[in-house]
Amino acid sequence: MHIRPAAEADIPLLRNLAQRIWRECYPGIIAPEQIEFMLGWMYSEEEIRRQFAAGTPWEIAVVDGAPAGFLSWQREDDGRVKISKLYLLPQHQRLGLGRKMIEHIAARARALGAHAMWMQVNKRNGRAIGAYLKAGFHIEKEAVFDIGGGFVMDDYLMARSV
Repeated sequence: MHIRPAAEADIPLLRNLAQRIWRECYPGIIAPEQIEFMLGWMYSEEEIRRQFAAGTPWEIAVVDGAPAGFLSWQREDDGRVKISKLYLLPQHQRLGLGRKMIEHIAARARALGAHAMWMQVNKRNGRAIGAYLKAGFHIEKEAVFDIGGGFVMDDYLMARSV
């Protein structure tokens, strides 16, 4: 696997990966209506363009020449890096690739002078929580976020040092 920076020309690819991954991985964790709401909210062309314009890094994980997932992160004022997106297609999960993506972000965080990284993880996403615990994250706290449309994100905030 290698990880390459995403560019605006990759927006259709990022949107396609998000739709495939979310529609395959999130049923049973969140309702189908919430999946579609969040895809529209977080992965619209306009939202991704806005994030590119703001300087938010997006990167694509490539396996055997084909896109396998994506990640996005940003340094925050408190000296930590927030991992906002870390996704792999189901056929590439459980192979250690997610761990490589995490270590990639950790290296970027260290280069930026960050001391830690954190992310939000749905409390019902047991596979992801287990993988993040194995990668050195711990649960800092629980949080519920009203995201509109009658939906909430019921998450753990997980962190680890870099």
